[in-house]
Amino acid sequence: MVTVRRAGALLFVLALLGVLGASAVPSPRFDNGLALTPPMGWNDYNAFGLDVSETLIERTADRMVETGLRDAGYVYVNIDDAWMAKARDADGRLQADPERFPHGIKAVADYVHGKGMRLGIYESAGTETCGGYPGSLGHERQDARTFADWGVDYLKYDTCNGSGVQRYAAMRDALENTGRPIVYSICNWGADRVWAWGSGYGNLWRTTPDIAPTFASLLDVFHATVRRSGYAGPGGWNDPDMLEVGNGLTRTEGRAELSLWAMLAAPLIAGADLTKADDGTVADLQNAAVIAVDQDPLGRAGTVVASHDGLDVLTRPLAGGDVAVLLFNETGADADMGWSVPGATAVHDLWAGTTVAAIRARVPAHGVAMYRVSRQ
Repeated sequence: MVTVRRAGALLFVLALLGVLGASAVPSPRFDNGLALTPPMGWNDYNAFGLDVSETLIERTADRMVETGLRDAGYVYVNIDDAWMAKARDADGRLQADPERFPHGIKAVADYVHGKGMRLGIYESAGTETCGGYPGSLGHERQDARTFADWGVDYLKYDTCNGSGVQRYAAMRDALENTGRPIVYSICNWGADRVWAWGSGYGNLWRTTPDIAPTFASLLDVFHATVRRSGYAGPGGWNDPDMLEVGNGLTRTEGRAELSLWAMLAAPLIAGADLTKADDGTVADLQNAAVIAVDQDPLGRAGTVVASHDGLDVLTRPLAGGDVAVLLFNETGADADMGWSVPGATAVHDLWAGTTVAAIRARVPAHGVAMYRVSRQ
């Protein structure tokens, strides 16, 4: 039972002991041995749009090492759209923009690998990328071979300027044929019920259109994704898009987003300008207890077990019998919230870093309280 107090009223919302969340999901059909837990890293698009460069990627990699984000698990440094020249070379190969990436993508990959991290790149499954650069339609095998030769470790594959699910199969097979382990991220914005078939094609699939750095957008993405929790599992994940932590959300909202994404077993791909991120943003992204929930090897995504007037309770089963519990206040006013887990032996507040007597908190507007519960 969840207890909610707000504006002096005592409301009771009953839920039938659904603390273990969604039922078990089938193993993904596509198995390349990668992304057994959700990928973690950074992508330039949220903060920079099409203004990407070799210098930005390398400085960000430096900063991820200096701040400890790499050691916290953020290991993918992902280049988004506009990295390439407007035309392929004489042999039909993709080539980096000579001004933005004067030393080429392989040199950037070598730099990132030298920092103990992995490089991601972007392409589209159509004739052109969303930014108007050459797409991979009809060039899948050639482009996959190029990415592998450059040392790419992760491909975000967008959906602009083309249609049809088989486009994703073509690149899946091309990547497999290279022999290089490359995480494959399908980005079709939640169209065509991708959650129902994405596990047969890639390691993660976008569940919604692009997120924006607003709380309203965060809510839309969360509600669309949590309904698909049963489709996520080791090797194949629902992807609610990059994090906006430190990129326009308040700190309370940023903590809420990170916590929600962890409960959803979602990829944690930071989207802020990490070269300028303040200490609070870095500290929040590094919360080891929250990351541990996201990276839990059981791979079961959380579900909403109680909801009333914008006050939600989510639970997620964890390996070893623990349960993660999230109290989420979508509203514009603070609210007292609580929940109980049968058989609880210890309750850990993951943002306060303390052991507490019960799952009960005054949750700020747009905020969360997050717990890990040990059980008998």
